Amino acid sequence: MELQVLHIEKSFPGVKALDGINFTVKEGTVHVLCGENGAGKSTLMKIINGIYSADSGEIRIDGKPVEIRNPMQARALGISMIFQELNYIPEISVEENLFVGRLPKNKVGGVDWKAVRKQTRELLDREQLPYSPQQKVKNLSVSDIQMLEILKAISYDSDIIIMDEPTSAITHTEVETLFKKIHELKARGKSIIYISHKMDEIFRIADEITILRDGQVVETRAKDDLDIETVISLMVGRKLDATYPKESVPIGQTLLEVENLCSERLFKNVSFSARAGEIIGFSGLMGAGRTEVMCSVFGLDSHDSGSIRIRGKEVKASGVQESITNKLVMLSEDRKRYGIIPIRSVRENVSLSSLKQFFRKGRLYARQEDAAVEKVCASMNVKTPSLDTVVEALSGGNQQKVVLAKWMLSDPDVLILDEPTRGIDVGAKFEIYKLMMDLARMGKAIVMVSSELPELIGMCDRIYVMANGAVAGELERKDYSQEAIMRLATGVGSERVDHV
Repeated sequence: MELQVLHIEKSFPGVKALDGINFTVKEGTVHVLCGENGAGKSTLMKIINGIYSADSGEIRIDGKPVEIRNPMQARALGISMIFQELNYIPEISVEENLFVGRLPKNKVGGVDWKAVRKQTRELLDREQLPYSPQQKVKNLSVSDIQMLEILKAISYDSDIIIMDEPTSAITHTEVETLFKKIHELKARGKSIIYISHKMDEIFRIADEITILRDGQVVETRAKDDLDIETVISLMVGRKLDATYPKESVPIGQTLLEVENLCSERLFKNVSFSARAGEIIGFSGLMGAGRTEVMCSVFGLDSHDSGSIRIRGKEVKASGVQESITNKLVMLSEDRKRYGIIPIRSVRENVSLSSLKQFFRKGRLYARQEDAAVEKVCASMNVKTPSLDTVVEALSGGNQQKVVLAKWMLSDPDVLILDEPTRGIDVGAKFEIYKLMMDLARMGKAIVMVSSELPELIGMCDRIYVMANGAVAGELERKDYSQEAIMRLATGVGSERVDHV
């Protein structure tokens, strides 16, 4: 199928999201859509998928105008979508998530669970995914859930498949599996709309590239007529001074010390430290235990043994509130589940963890709350029509900055940032990096967990590498290389610097 979008316009209160968009996806091709967060990519895809209605313009499939009022109608027309924000129900099973909204019926009108299980098992086996159909989704990792969302979209056998940041939370091996599947889909004449901020992926997978900026199409060209620098320049409309704005700042006292932290079956004898003004990194393959350690340090999850000290004082990490009181905060890799309340306003999200500042004698001092939230949002460069805008209406990069603003309002000493740049564009990434440097200059200690080796190498003073639930080694800047990190992550090498 060929998809055409003609003169599409869409406005939200205070912002024009799409301004006269023209966009064509040819049959049997991968058409990559690039742009900064807030450029209008996801809004355009939600119109094609029937979640939003355009204010004006039309959509054509194989030259014929169509009206798409909801996602079920989109699927009936042969369109399916993998969403940037993971779209799952934690408390139900894998099979229910895969078939929600289209559960097959038996002869008496009930759900044919035998058929559901059989089809789920066939899908999982075909894609070589090791999950049980009856396993609850809440017990899966972010990577596992992302693969299920990809599987769900492909299982509709649609002719047009929209993939919005499909690799933001999956492993290198899973990325290769997805790319193989995309090549198979192309060979069958399927059309793919692929949204990504990862330039290496874009130039591996694209046939054509369209760049959006501020709700308008800047350029559409064949992949071979573009290069990475040109795409970035067209996306951001400006030249970035440097990919990683890392600076040397004075290193102060040790703010966080973790010693011999253990949790049965998850991690063992994990020790690390972070000092004032220092950015330390955590690397490792998916499943190495990085996130599990950080959740335990923050108090989201428990641990069996070991000690955690903040400014030399031992803390129990018995809960999140204790950590916040001790000025340790964490930005989770799954911001939708742990970071934001999507249907509440920017103001409510930012002030949520610091409400005690604005309550006295049972009364909320709203003007003080507004002033504090506005100040911290300005310092984080949060782009929002107003403080009353619901957070789910913001781009992924701005949602991430809202979470950072929330924690900065509590004036932390130690920040754990778990995949802080996942799913955001190069311009927004650069802003996050600059914010990290600002925090380091203020004497904060930052612990950054990342699956992107270049950003760890570019931003960190030291890097800890985990493998199989343990720290396999620690590297200083002079020892950095992607090869050295991967040797430790895969268990090939073992290096440690005991200077901390």
